[in-house]
Amino acid sequence: MTEHVRIAVEEGVLRITLARPDKKNALTQEMYTALGAALTRADGDASVRVVLLEAEGDAFTAGNDLGDFAAVAAGKLDRKAMTTHAFLDALAHARKPIVAAVNGLAVGIGVTMLLHCDLVFVAEDAKLSTPFVNLALVPEAASSVLLQARIGYARAYAMFALGEPIDGRTAASFGLANAALPASEVRAAALAAAKKLATKPLGALQATKQLMRDGAAIAAVMAKESEIFGARLQSPETAEALRAFAERRPPDFSKFSG
Repeated sequence: MTEHVRIAVEEGVLRITLARPDKKNALTQEMYTALGAALTRADGDASVRVVLLEAEGDAFTAGNDLGDFAAVAAGKLDRKAMTTHAFLDALAHARKPIVAAVNGLAVGIGVTMLLHCDLVFVAEDAKLSTPFVNLALVPEAASSVLLQARIGYARAYAMFALGEPIDGRTAASFGLANAALPASEVRAAALAAAKKLATKPLGALQATKQLMRDGAAIAAVMAKESEIFGARLQSPETAEALRAFAERRPPDFSKFSG
């Protein structure tokens, strides 16, 4: 579907590799479509027992391509036409184990997608951030519920509201990752873990995941977030945030009352 998402099956592991390193693997609509299709394929393909999410280059993903946000804010792209929802829906309802290998930057959805992964390995020097409020937006991918359930309200609110990055060691100490490793070891460790999962009884793995996650409830939270996110995308505050980003200046939100 796109050259920027590579798919390969290796010993029962469906490897999904983000391959847009020159843009820090920022996610385009075509990439979201490919990611959603790959996750859907994994659940229906008997040769696939585990999914591995990884990335080329020095970033996991810089998050959503801001060009899409700017297009929606300017009325040039219909929010309903965006394909992000296909990926999020596939994450919410995924039945097979998902493992993630995170190097470098993980921004926005690059962090929130990790809340849907079953094993996460991060580089010690990785930088994870959820700067939704900085763009006058709100959390997505059910992270408004899942992140605070994982790390507590105080830490989750700080990550959302302040938007400041945490490193890989901190992410592991918070419980966002299973382990923080030297960057050169992350992808190999994640692949080894995925291959080990692939040898386990798949029925038991799926049943365990189903017991631990309520896909319908997660999807309902995603739908609520999406409605508010879409409204925020067309708000004056977001327009100011995007203009400021393009003009390389600090945004001025003082003229807006909320």
